[in-house]
Amino acid sequence: MKKFLVPTDFSDTAKNAARYAVEFAATDPDVLIILYNVFDKIAAGSDGSLLTETDDDRKKILNQALAQLEIELHEISSVRIQYVAEEGGSLVDNIERYIRHNGIDIVIMGITGATKLEQIFIGSNALNMAREGVCPVIIVPPNARFNKIKNVMLASDFKDVKTTTPVAQIQLVLDIFKPNLHIVNVDSEHYVELTEEFRTEKTWLEKRFADYNPQFYFIRMFDFLDAISSFVADHQIDLIVTVPRKHSFVRGLYKTSHTKKLAYHSHVPVVAIHE
Repeated sequence: MKKFLVPTDFSDTAKNAARYAVEFAATDPDVLIILYNVFDKIAAGSDGSLLTETDDDRKKILNQALAQLEIELHEISSVRIQYVAEEGGSLVDNIERYIRHNGIDIVIMGITGATKLEQIFIGSNALNMAREGVCPVIIVPPNARFNKIKNVMLASDFKDVKTTTPVAQIQLVLDIFKPNLHIVNVDSEHYVELTEEFRTEKTWLEKRFADYNPQFYFIRMFDFLDAISSFVADHQIDLIVTVPRKHSFVRGLYKTSHTKKLAYHSHVPVVAIHE
């Protein structure tokens, strides 16, 4: 059984990511969705006395909220859902520990929270998960709505793909929907003919993803984000897959300074798969 972990802080963005996760999983009867919340341990009062609300009280309240969210999500799909609320510090550390101990296959989470503080906190958590994640992380933009996954774009730098392309994890995502696969490279130095190096990398990718009949695109543009945005719009891309060696790619897609560029694909989630 595949296990999808969906961290939530009950913000609108987190709930939207949960709705996306449920619809994403609905086509596969062998999927379990796990709603996951981490809460901080309550500190003592300034005089050293314990506060009225206990950690057990908080956990009970959060479990009730998770149960209510489960009910709401089951109105969308009958996919299997469990929920967990646990005490912890760093959300990313807790998520990574939970992944390792529970055999999680995919994490699905939102990129921002409801408030400015949450936007900084949740946004950085999503980016950190994209950079450090031990399994594929699907980052769901605030306005994303699930559409049947027909077209997937794999962004590749075509550099040493044999050692930097996590084929099995990419296939895990592709096998859920069997979409059209578009493998894209953006390089300002592309000319009419590919270099021998690019042809070698392309051949390796063709063989590894032969089951998905990949189409290749080599785009000569200086602005990477403009190129990706245009491609997403022109080819009706439903999901972007990237293998970030650093999280600059994902951060770039969602930086506030790129609002104009986001207008092209603000509805398109990004799957970050660590090499």
